Amino acid sequence: MKKILIALLVLSSACSTAFAQVGSLVHKEAKRRYIVYTPPLYQSDTQPYPVVFNFHGSGMSMAEQMLYTGMNRAADRHRFIVVYPLGIERDWNVGFGTSYLGGSDDVGFTEALLAKLKKDYRVDAGRVYATGLSRGGFFALRLAAELPQSFAAVASVGAPMPEPVIQHHGKPGKVGVMLIHGTADQVVAYEGKAGGYLSAADSHRYWIKHNGLASSAEQSRAIDADKGDGTAVSIIEQGDRETRVSLVTVKDGGHTWPGADAFNVGLPIGKTTRDVDANELIWQFFAQHRR
Repeated sequence: MKKILIALLVLSSACSTAFAQVGSLVHKEAKRRYIVYTPPLYQSDTQPYPVVFNFHGSGMSMAEQMLYTGMNRAADRHRFIVVYPLGIERDWNVGFGTSYLGGSDDVGFTEALLAKLKKDYRVDAGRVYATGLSRGGFFALRLAAELPQSFAAVASVGAPMPEPVIQHHGKPGKVGVMLIHGTADQVVAYEGKAGGYLSAADSHRYWIKHNGLASSAEQSRAIDADKGDGTAVSIIEQGDRETRVSLVTVKDGGHTWPGADAFNVGLPIGKTTRDVDANELIWQFFAQHRR
C-alpha cells in the first residue's frame, strides 16, 4: 500500500519535482545525500533566494519527505529553495537512543551542506530556515539551539523541545520558533514525555524565555476553516519586531503534516487537519525573520 501511495504522489507531484536534484557530500568519512529543489523562476532570476531545510521523520527517506509535505509548491509560490537532507539510517541525532555528543554529527553535516549550497546556489545567507516532521522536527529545534548564527527561524511539526537539547543548550542568540502539534498525537505526545521531551506548551514557554520575549504581548487566533475534518486550530504567538515564538495547536489532530495528503494510510497517525496548510503557515512565519 505504501509503495502505491508513493507512486501516486510522484505522479501528482511531477510538476513540482521537475527542478529537484540529488546531491551528495562527504562528511566525517560518510557520504551524505540530499535533494535540492529550486522553483522554476530561479533559473531566470539573479537575486539570492531563501533556503528552507526540510528534515524527514525517522524511517522516512528524503524523497518521501519531499512528496508528503508538498513544500515544493509553496517554494514555487514564494520563491525559496528547499533542501531535503537524508539522515544516517534515516534518522537524526537528538540524543534519543544515541549519544548526543558522540553520535552521528548531523549538526556538522548541516553546516557543511549549508556551506556547499552557498557555493552552488544563490543563497540569501540572512534567510536560512529549518523545518521537519517528528524526528526531523526535533532536529530542527537542535539546530535552533546550536546554530543560531546560521538559522533565522525554525518550525517543528509533531516534535516539541528535546530534553537532551536543553541540557546542552548554551549558545546565546535569538531564533524564531514555531511549534505545530496535534493534541491527539499518539506517536509524540502533546503533553510531553518525562526524560525525553517537553510538552508543546512548555516548549513554547522555553523559547519565549530564551528569546527574552516574556514581556511581549500574546496574540491568539482560532481557525476552523473545514468544519468536517474533525479538527480545529488555535495559534498563540509572542514576539517583537525581530523574533517571534508561535504555538500552533491542532485540536484532535494526529502525527501528521497539516494540509498534506493522507500518506501513511492504515497506520495509527491520526487525523490530518484541513484548517491550515502547514507550508503556508510555516513560510508566513519564516518570512518575518531574517538573520
